[in-house]
Amino acid sequence: MIRRALSNLLSNAIRYAPRGRSVTVLLNLVADKASVCIANPGPIITPEHLTHIFERFYRPDSSRQRSSEGSGLGLAIVKTIVEAHGGRVSASSTADATQFEVVFPAAQRSIR
Repeated sequence: MIRRALSNLLSNAIRYAPRGRSVTVLLNLVADKASVCIANPGPIITPEHLTHIFERFYRPDSSRQRSSEGSGLGLAIVKTIVEAHGGRVSASSTADATQFEVVFPAAQRSIR
């Protein structure tokens, strides 16, 4: 299921990145947390839309919509999957990039 969540985020980032621009994926493991950040230089998502972006059927402003793509469920599915695995997901957007970050507690390993 985590693969599905990350696939949704990555496909959205690719879909909204301007042609010829790159999508950035960063993986990080620090102390007790593992994170994945996916960013693209696409259209900004304004703060009033960011507060609702993970709601079912929510569609942000028209600059990010394409009439034949999506139902507004992808990010709600991402949030449900991530939270079911004990993680959290967040989004931020500036003129430079829109970024989604997924953070999971790192697996505890015992050394014997």
